[in-house]
Amino acid sequence: MIKKMLKNKVFVVCFLIFISIIVLSLIGPWIAPHNPLEINSSKVLQPGDSENILGTDEFGRDILSRLIIGIRPTITVALGATSIAFVFGSLLGMIAGYLRSLPEKLIMRSADIILSFPPILLALLVVGFWGGGVRNLILIIGIVYMPYFARLAYSSTIQVKGLEYVQSEILLGASHFRVLFKIIFPNILSPLIIQSSLTMAAAILLESGLSFLGLGIIPPEPSWGQMIGEARGYIFTYPMYVIWPSLLLGLTILSINLLGDSLRDILDPKIKIK
Repeated sequence: MIKKMLKNKVFVVCFLIFISIIVLSLIGPWIAPHNPLEINSSKVLQPGDSENILGTDEFGRDILSRLIIGIRPTITVALGATSIAFVFGSLLGMIAGYLRSLPEKLIMRSADIILSFPPILLALLVVGFWGGGVRNLILIIGIVYMPYFARLAYSSTIQVKGLEYVQSEILLGASHFRVLFKIIFPNILSPLIIQSSLTMAAAILLESGLSFLGLGIIPPEPSWGQMIGEARGYIFTYPMYVIWPSLLLGLTILSINLLGDSLRDILDPKIKIK
């Protein structure tokens, strides 16, 4: 498996980018050149110089420092929401596919109801009641993407449950816990891992969209989506203010999406890595 990963150049590059972003989000407060919340009215919307490499925003705050610190809430929300969606969505999907009957109807119809709403619309509705902030966004986005894991785990569980060796375990009296978590789950883990990478990219985009609208990360804590929203009013007078967070956000989402595609190629035994 490791050899296949190392042979896939796209995976290696995207993985290094992703790890670099994670590390930067952890050490950001120690390497940021300035206080991202410090206001300097004498240096409003200034281009880059030796002191402020990427310039300053409308309050004179250092853009580079805000970009570095703004990684953490975005990545925290994406990782937390993806973890919630993975754990609870997969569990509910496995239960529905294994037990069938009433649990199947309740779980899958509930998932269909959530999926009938566009993610951004459903998130906007819930944020309107619960409010923004990192904790609320993790719960909201996690719930929004749970049905995707539930449907994938449900269909995969039905396929694996029908295999002979699984039926033999059931007939021999194996417990439901053993069948679900020691036999079925390892066999459906690959597509769930791929779905996790896609969900994480979608979660970053959704959090950024909510922050762009002023409903995500609560100011003055910076986030990339929030910075893009604040910079849109200065796009013609100071375009670099909006370009920097947009580039970083696009690069992050692109790398995670390509990481998911390369994982699919690596985990699929039918595809040969060249």
